[in-house]
Amino acid sequence: MDPPCTSESIYNLIPSDLKEPPQPPRYTSVFRESIKDDMKKFKTAMKTMGPAKIDVPSPKDFLKKHSKEKPLPPKKKFNRCTPKKPAVPLRTDHPIMGIQSGKNFINTNAADVIMGVAKKPKPIYVDKRTGDKHDLETSGLLPKYINKKDYGITPEYICKRNEDVKKAQEEYDNYIQENLKKAAMKRLSDEEREAVLQGLKKNWEEVHKEFQSLSVFIDSIPKKIRKQKLEEEMKQLEHDISVIEKHKIIYIANK
Repeated sequence: MDPPCTSESIYNLIPSDLKEPPQPPRYTSVFRESIKDDMKKFKTAMKTMGPAKIDVPSPKDFLKKHSKEKPLPPKKKFNRCTPKKPAVPLRTDHPIMGIQSGKNFINTNAADVIMGVAKKPKPIYVDKRTGDKHDLETSGLLPKYINKKDYGITPEYICKRNEDVKKAQEEYDNYIQENLKKAAMKRLSDEEREAVLQGLKKNWEEVHKEFQSLSVFIDSIPKKIRKQKLEEEMKQLEHDISVIEKHKIIYIANK
């Protein structure tokens, strides 16, 4: 079969001047260099690929002979006058024989058993049908701790700690009360309220007069800024006047 003609190929339908869109720049963090420095700073030796970057030892600090041997204890003066151990007995020496005691051990043991107090059996408990025995005292089944004299009584160190906490809380409450008294609110009298109101109205009239004196045609940036500033001042003064007129009783904080 003959190869297809190039003029009849489907790839000829794709325009040749089509270009791929440029790739957007890859994101790079602004902290990349600082993180690299931190990683180099806190990396320990022998945890990276390759030999560790450590200081080379100086040739003067070579290993010397007998430098790692443990030092011997100091010499002690030998004293020849120390007492000697007893001598070993000779083969001809014989131990003393034939010494007898007149004590009747049978009667003595019988009297000790008769007059002695009987030994109490050790308390145990059985937990299975087969009869496995365990110590009862260490099992926790006996009311051992509730029979103590100091059971249920708060320890002395906890009482002392509670007193310290209570004392610290009282000191803190007193401190808060003193600060509240120092920063107590003061009521504004009617005369002072009226004087403040009249002063705000007078300021509003002055700002309004200055606003009316602006040129009709505002064509520069400084004029626009001046107009915005005057409008904000008038708006703030109007808000303050309405607040004071609305509330008859006003409190202010002492500085």
